[in-house]
Amino acid sequence: MALGLQCQRTVTVLHFLCCLWAIFALAHNVGLPQSARREREYTYGGSWKHLTFLNQVLQTILFSLCVIIDSVGLCLIPSHERKVSSLLVPVRDFIFASLVFPVGLFVAVAFWGLYAYDRELVYPRELDDVNPTWLNHSMHTTILPLLFIELVISPHKYVRKRMGVLGLTIFTVSYLCWIIWVHYASGIWAYPVLEVLDISGKIVFFSIAYCIVLMFYFLGWLLTKKLWGRRRKQT
Repeated sequence: MALGLQCQRTVTVLHFLCCLWAIFALAHNVGLPQSARREREYTYGGSWKHLTFLNQVLQTILFSLCVIIDSVGLCLIPSHERKVSSLLVPVRDFIFASLVFPVGLFVAVAFWGLYAYDRELVYPRELDDVNPTWLNHSMHTTILPLLFIELVISPHKYVRKRMGVLGLTIFTVSYLCWIIWVHYASGIWAYPVLEVLDISGKIVFFSIAYCIVLMFYFLGWLLTKKLWGRRRKQT
């Protein structure tokens, strides 16, 4: 019992630290000063047209939920804890499984993959004079350890694959429609790579991106099953 309580406290501390970092990084992203070099981010859609920013918002929501659930588990009597957990845990699990894990993994892999091929397609050199290096890594690098920390310290119950894939697909299609609308309304593409692709190229690019995100969803499901299935057998 004492060991279980100690583990719960450790998980709570880790969630709290992850939440603090997510809020800190998101706040600094929002609070960057306006400049001519960041003009596109302050036009139609602002930062909300970038998947990187949306992923930061999702991670902040996830870890805020984790902190609330952990705090309730430590502070409330069992009957109240079960009531709160029954409401919030399914929401937390769905956000992690269907959104945060696949989208966060995609953001990191896609960004650094394009960056290695030709950084001008995703992060032009002129942004180095505006965005601090640490902030760039907070948006595209440190999101990975946060994902795997959460994967390891908390069991997540995946909904039926059909529902999980549907949730991810709705998010993906909604985001695609959003950036197409931004381009239609303002003439701005959210990413430089889209400016150099013709219509057929964009279709191929979006199709490959969706397949990769879908693959990352099933990767999260497989890792969760192997990790937590083995732990349940051991206990």
